[in-house]
Amino acid sequence: MITLTSDFGLADPYAAEMKGVILTINPNVTIIDVTHSVEKFNVRMGAFVMASAAPYFPKGTVHLAVVDPGVGTERRAILIQTKQGFFVGPDNGVLMLAAQNQGIMHVYEVANSTFMLPKASCTFHGRDVFAPAAAYLDMGVNPSEFGPEIKDPVNPEFASFKQANGVFIGEVLYVDSFGNIITNINPKENIQAKTVNVKIQDFTLKLALGKTYAQAKLQEPIALVGSHGFLEIAINQANAAEKFHVKAGDRVEVSRA
Repeated sequence: MITLTSDFGLADPYAAEMKGVILTINPNVTIIDVTHSVEKFNVRMGAFVMASAAPYFPKGTVHLAVVDPGVGTERRAILIQTKQGFFVGPDNGVLMLAAQNQGIMHVYEVANSTFMLPKASCTFHGRDVFAPAAAYLDMGVNPSEFGPEIKDPVNPEFASFKQANGVFIGEVLYVDSFGNIITNINPKENIQAKTVNVKIQDFTLKLALGKTYAQAKLQEPIALVGSHGFLEIAINQANAAEKFHVKAGDRVEVSRA
């Protein structure tokens, strides 16, 4: 099974071209579209979407992501082997959030031209480099055959948060279509508090720490750990991002009240 995540949209032929390459090499594979509606060039958004979807696929799934503003430059093509599956795409951080969640075992540069299309384009590595790599990987080619192992893949700031003196310091990872503010704060243990202080933009908020959106009254804000394990700031049946003038990348501080 191979999943596809990209910023290609569906108006252009790009997603179909990748599928054609995969199926030509590996005609029996199942291809699942996670989304092709990632905002153009938005690596952070692509990383969140992939990290959210990947845990629900079978062990051994190959996840292919193409959000690649640096295509054709010196940025590397990489393959990440985890305890649960594989991730293929550009070395720009788009794979790391999902891969870290699954436990990274090895990272290889995709450099062996045997597993690429002949005459690979400088502007479409999704079709010519990543799609063939995913197809061959799903067929059982050993990850080490694709190229040398590397120890320094790009690890973006949004892939982790800090904790100091009881304060969680992170950033807005994603704003969903409901306006929920999803941070990159992913506490491994529950925050033992009924209320939390949240600093975001020009707002300092004291919020109940709940389990569901509906625990807040209509139009009132609440903090909670959402379905993907990230701390969220939401408003019951309203748009929190609009209310607090928040966008992806904004700094967030959370502490017990």
